[in-house]
Amino acid sequence: MQVDSLARSIFEKGFAMVALLFFAPFFLSIAMLIWLTEGGPVFFGHKRVGRNGKTFNCLKFRTMALDAEEQLQKLLDRDPEARAQWEANQKLDDDPRITCIGEFFRKTSLDELPQFWNVLKGEMAIVGPRPIVASEMHHYGDHIAEYLSVKPGITGAWQVNGRSKTTYDERVQMDVEYVHTRTFKKDLAIIAKTVKVMLLGDGAK
Repeated sequence: MQVDSLARSIFEKGFAMVALLFFAPFFLSIAMLIWLTEGGPVFFGHKRVGRNGKTFNCLKFRTMALDAEEQLQKLLDRDPEARAQWEANQKLDDDPRITCIGEFFRKTSLDELPQFWNVLKGEMAIVGPRPIVASEMHHYGDHIAEYLSVKPGITGAWQVNGRSKTTYDERVQMDVEYVHTRTFKKDLAIIAKTVKVMLLGDGAK
C-alpha cells in the first residue's frame, strides 16, 4: 500500500508539471479569449472541501458572469423548479450564469486545466472525488468520512461515468466505491478514459 501511495504521489506531481508545460499555449489562448470577450478576471477560485476537511481555492478558468452569485439567488427565489433542481444536484439544466464561451470550456472541461496547479500544491490529486463545497457535504451522509479520507481529484469515477447524466446519490456511490477500491492501476485507467470523455464532451455541463 505504501509503495502504491508513493508511486501515485510521484506520478501526480510529475503529471501535473508536464501538463502545465504542455497546456501553456492553451492557458494563454483561453485567458485571452475570456479577457477579450467577457472582461474581468480570467481565473476563478472557489472554496472547496479537501482532504481531512481542509478548505482550499479550487482554480478554474472563469466561465460565469461576474454577477453569477446574484443571478443564481434571484433565479432560485423566483423559480421553485430551479430551486428544487439546485438543491438536489447543485446543477441547473439551463444555467443563465454561464457565458457563451464558458459553455464551450465546460463542455470540453478546458475550464478545469488550472487545477493542475492545485495538484502541484498538494491540495488535489489527479484522480479522486470531485471537490465539493461545504453545503454539499450533507449529500454524503454517513459516507462523508470516505470523501474526506482522500484528496479530491481533477477527474474520477463520476467524470467518466456520466457526470451530469447521473444523480447526486449515484455520484456519492461512485466516490465511495472508488475510495474503497482505489489503486494506482485503477487511477491510470480512469485517466485514460478521461481523455476519451473530454474529446467526446460526454456528460459535461
